[in-house]
Amino acid sequence: MEVFLRFIPAVIIAIFVIVILCLGYVKAPPDTAFIISGFRKPRTLIGKAGVRIPFLERLDKLSLKMFSVDVKTTDYVPNAEYINVKVDATVKIRIGQSAEMMALAAKFFLNEKETVIISRVQDTLEGNMREIIGQMKLSEMVTDRKAFGERVQANAVPDLAKMGLELMSFNVQSFSDQNGVIDDLGIDNVSRIKKDASIAKAQADRDIAIAQAQAAKEANDAKVQSDMEIAEKQTSLAIREAELKQQADVKKAEADAAYSIQEQAQRKTIEVASANADIAKAEREAELKAKEVDVTKQTLDAQVRAKADAERYRQQQESEAELFKRQKEAEARLFEQEKAAEAVKRQAEAAKFAKEQEAAGISAVGKAEAEAIRAKALAEAEGIDKKAEAMAKYGQAAVVEMIMAALPEIARGVAEPLSKVDKITMYGEGNSAKLLSDIVNGTTQITEGFTAGMGIDLKAFLAGLLGGKLAAGEGKEGDTIIINPSPDAPVPKEKTPKTAPGAPDRPKDGSNQKK
Repeated sequence: MEVFLRFIPAVIIAIFVIVILCLGYVKAPPDTAFIISGFRKPRTLIGKAGVRIPFLERLDKLSLKMFSVDVKTTDYVPNAEYINVKVDATVKIRIGQSAEMMALAAKFFLNEKETVIISRVQDTLEGNMREIIGQMKLSEMVTDRKAFGERVQANAVPDLAKMGLELMSFNVQSFSDQNGVIDDLGIDNVSRIKKDASIAKAQADRDIAIAQAQAAKEANDAKVQSDMEIAEKQTSLAIREAELKQQADVKKAEADAAYSIQEQAQRKTIEVASANADIAKAEREAELKAKEVDVTKQTLDAQVRAKADAERYRQQQESEAELFKRQKEAEARLFEQEKAAEAVKRQAEAAKFAKEQEAAGISAVGKAEAEAIRAKALAEAEGIDKKAEAMAKYGQAAVVEMIMAALPEIARGVAEPLSKVDKITMYGEGNSAKLLSDIVNGTTQITEGFTAGMGIDLKAFLAGLLGGKLAAGEGKEGDTIIINPSPDAPVPKEKTPKTAPGAPDRPKDGSNQKK
């Protein structure tokens, strides 16, 4: 047990070392530099393995690959001849392999991707290339691309070294100019080559013609010499000699004429070549003027296009502002309509609630009125029942009583038209009696209508009723009883009652006036 306890610290240390090795073991590839820093002095691993202490040291990566940067001028740059030139080139760079350059590169490009490094270096290389373009002529750049690349490379190396980068190569892809000068240089070379070829051909034709004439002349001389020797030896050939001499002269004249013709042809060839050169020059000048016209046209098109783009942008902004304003106004109107609809809805709900309350009140009032009507109807029915019982009990007397109660109303109805008359004037005797007689006749007609319509003889009922009363001694002194009144029956004289105190006296002159 003691031995086991003695080995526990060693086991713990071993386990700790194993954990550190497992967590901190790193292996760098050949194209990437692993930089370990933190607890100890910074270390750089390239293509080998190492150990970092977890949580105390950090691991950073720096790519050592060679990057290809596409460098081109974004716009035309004037060179030493003030010709606008655009250059497209490809540059190969990488991070320096020395410790100093790696330290510088680590400050700028640590853990950065290839695209980030290229974007940061691209503007520096473009600036160096612009500087060299401004120092060289166009013909020098086009004819000696290597010299142009070397000058750019020599100018860019110090700037890249400050960032810890090495420039591996600089290759020019293409040159272009704004005015087509490069194409014009090619046309001049082609014209010059054609001109030299035409001159060489004319000179060759002339040499051939001269050699042919010289050979003919030598042949002629030999022949003449032979003829002369023959003439000397043979006198018989004197005439022939003369002829031969004549022929020799003709041949000589032809040779001279041929030489003159050849000379004229040579001169003509030279003049044609000179005219062709003038034509080529004129054509070249016309092309240059056409180029100038194209450049002017492009400049004007660019200006007009820029102005049109600005106007279109302004109109677009105004349209967008107007659209935004209309949208906001529409939203405001929609919001107001929603609020109005909500208010109307609330008013409708309030009105509905009021109607419901009113309906409830009306229902309650209707129930109360119905109860009142029911009670009234019950009371009326009860009264009618009692009245019917009373009528049944009293019989005809009740009917007569009802009729007698209604007679004043009947008389009032008959006399009511007279109440509408403002003034009635009667002359002569008996006019008042006649008026009274008409009223009585109207009432009598109504009672006779009862008799005809209901079968009740009021006269008989009244006679019986009054007879019974008289027999019973119920009559009083001073009562007047009129039975069976008719228009033809004489009206009995009334018993003049005593004049009540304060009653008006009748007129004594016999006249009757009513207002």
